[in-house]
Amino acid sequence: MASHPPAQCCTIGVKHSGEPVGQLIKVAGKWDAYLATPPPDNTRTGKGILFCPDVIGIWQNSKLLADQFAANGYLTLVIDEFNGDPLDLNRPADFDFTAWLNHGSDGKNPHTKEAVDPIIVAAIKTLREEYGIERVGAVGYCFGAKYLVRHYKDGIDVGYVAHPTLVEEEELAAITGPLSIAAAETDPIFPPEKRHRSEEILKETGHPYQITLFSGVAHGFAVRGRADVQVERFAKEQAFLQAVTWFHEFLA
Repeated sequence: MASHPPAQCCTIGVKHSGEPVGQLIKVAGKWDAYLATPPPDNTRTGKGILFCPDVIGIWQNSKLLADQFAANGYLTLVIDEFNGDPLDLNRPADFDFTAWLNHGSDGKNPHTKEAVDPIIVAAIKTLREEYGIERVGAVGYCFGAKYLVRHYKDGIDVGYVAHPTLVEEEELAAITGPLSIAAAETDPIFPPEKRHRSEEILKETGHPYQITLFSGVAHGFAVRGRADVQVERFAKEQAFLQAVTWFHEFLA
C-alpha cells in the first residue's frame, strides 16, 4: 500500500469561516454534489475539476476550496463519495473507522471500492457530458485521493492529492497522467517510507509528478488546518497554490 487506511487524524481540524457561493446539485439523479462555477469572464472554458473530498464530505471547508478553484477558472464539482454518510469533524479516538468503511454508519451503506467507484465514474461523466468539460483535473484530499488515483482510466487527465489515504501501490503505478502530491511532515497515514515508495512508483510511471513536503503541519492540513496558526495557514495556502499551478501547467 502506498498510504495507510484512515484514522482519527483524518477528521481532526477546524471549520473555516466564509460564505460558500456555489450550489448543491444531484449527480445522476441520486448523489449529492456541490458545484462551484467560474466567473463570467473565465478564459479556461472546457477545463474542470472533480473534487474528491476527505471523510467529512461536502462541508464548509470543501465548499470554500471548491469556490477558490472556480475563482481560478475551473468549474469544480465536489462529489459526495459517501452516499449521504460522511463523518462529523473531530471524531473520538475510539471511533471504528474500519466498521464505517466496510458497512457505513447504519450497517447498510458501505464505503468500499465497490460502493464508491460508481459515484466517481458518474461524476466524471457529469462533468464531461452535462457541463462540457473536455479536460478533467481532479483533486483528492485524504480518502478522496484513493479514488482520484483509481480513476484516471475513467477520464481524469491531471491529478493533485493532499495527505492521501488508502492508495494501493498498484493503483498508483497505473496512473495515466501527471500527479502532484502535497504531504505533511507529521502524518502516520502517509509517513516518510510511504512517501519515498510513492516517489519510486511515480518515477517508474514516466508521467510528470511532484511531491511537496510541508514542515510543521500534520495530516489534514490542506483542508482542516488552523488559520490562526501561521505555519498551518501558510502550508494550506501554498498547498492550494501548488494545485492551481499544476493545473495551469498540465490541464491547458
